Amino acid sequence: MIQITPHMRILLAAEPVDFRKGIDGLAGVVKNILDKDPFAGYLFIFVNKKRTSLKILIYDGQGYWLCQKRLSKGKFGWWPKGNGHRVNILDPHQLQHLIWNGEPVPAAQMWKKIQN
Repeated sequence: MIQITPHMRILLAAEPVDFRKGIDGLAGVVKNILDKDPFAGYLFIFVNKKRTSLKILIYDGQGYWLCQKRLSKGKFGWWPKGNGHRVNILDPHQLQHLIWNGEPVPAAQMWKKIQN
């Protein structure tokens, strides 16, 4: 099981991916299309063309984890548009909303400056 923590770096691929790809294929997408290092410890999220399934790829220092969620009914209602970007950054709580097929909401500011 992968625990999602506040310090995780989460990147979401804007364009759908062929879900016949496994770990090596998705690591190739990360490197060649998203222009990121698949060994960097980021959590990468992909969606299929029908938006009925998502895959999460992460390298934990020893090997890769690949998780998949396929909806039994409907589609993932929210997915960001590319708008010229190949990846979008998500906060951990936004990933939780996405996994439960909700629309991620903007994060509150994590840190506030202490005023004297």
